[in-house]
Amino acid sequence: MKVTKGVESRQGEVLQSAGSQSVHDCLQGRMAYSQQQPYFSPKTPFKGCIQGGLQEGKTITIRGHVLPRAERFHVNLQCGAKPQADVALHFNPRFDKLPGYVVLNTFHLGTWGKEERKYEAPAPRGSAFSLNIVVNRDSYTIVVNGVHLHEYKHRLPVNIVNTISVEGGVELSSIEFQNPVMNVSLSEIEIIKIKFAVLSFQAPPAYTPGPSYAMPYKCIMNGGMYHGRTITIQGVASLGANRFSINLRFNYGIAFHFNPRFNEGTVVCNTLLKEKWGPEERSSGLPFCRGQPFTVTVVCDVTGYRVCVNGIQMFTYKHRYNALHEIDVLEVNGDLSLSSVVV
Repeated sequence: MKVTKGVESRQGEVLQSAGSQSVHDCLQGRMAYSQQQPYFSPKTPFKGCIQGGLQEGKTITIRGHVLPRAERFHVNLQCGAKPQADVALHFNPRFDKLPGYVVLNTFHLGTWGKEERKYEAPAPRGSAFSLNIVVNRDSYTIVVNGVHLHEYKHRLPVNIVNTISVEGGVELSSIEFQNPVMNVSLSEIEIIKIKFAVLSFQAPPAYTPGPSYAMPYKCIMNGGMYHGRTITIQGVASLGANRFSINLRFNYGIAFHFNPRFNEGTVVCNTLLKEKWGPEERSSGLPFCRGQPFTVTVVCDVTGYRVCVNGIQMFTYKHRYNALHEIDVLEVNGDLSLSSVVV
């Protein structure tokens, strides 16, 4: 079985045509709560269910392209699909004054609140963009193209938000969801499910493999790490792979070491401080296959790092080194061919 782009597109179309009834069905539990599959190439205006609603640690990623003559567009996180539904977060880039600016607001009981404005254009007309919205305890972290834009304090409880809508001068390539994970201990059945999901998942079109990078790979991350920063790495594990690693480094150590080991059938996570490794955290399973392509996404949030493999969140790792701004080097090495790095 293979998850196709058409299936995901139809999922979005069903929600658009059925409107509030589809969201009602989702909330009533008729759609099982799990790691929600992305919406691929949804048509705008778009309105779709957020399975399981929002909770602290959840991330929503919207990828697309701003139309060359766009006047404005918006992304809403709202409480239901009906017209005049409350909107917890209204993210609204506008281009009536060039180069552009962003308006953020909340709509409650038929009235807009006080606007918060950012006088910059993180996604100009005609450009591709990746928008990350990270749900924190007290705020939404807004990150555009890997750059932190704004912290928007909650004005409505996040647990009543269940719908995402996008409208205006944009074309969308995907809307993806990453749920928080409490631990990495997996049962035998869960491992089988993960292996099936990895084999059947179709990576978003934004990360089409390209030419291989020279290995080992190392780059400077301007601004270091911060809450909401997302790193995406795409490659292919070698046919005879033993292990590879992704390291987030600071001057004298490694804040986060992510180390899939094929011969041991596990992923080891750790931190190197003062030239000493700390206690290892090991997964019960390996969501990588020799000779197979993969996409790893690392999201930095308030409590730690969340790691997704092929769009499915599988690992969490609490911060052991909290001076995030000092973590400014990304390093990838080992038995793989590296085709894409986005920081």
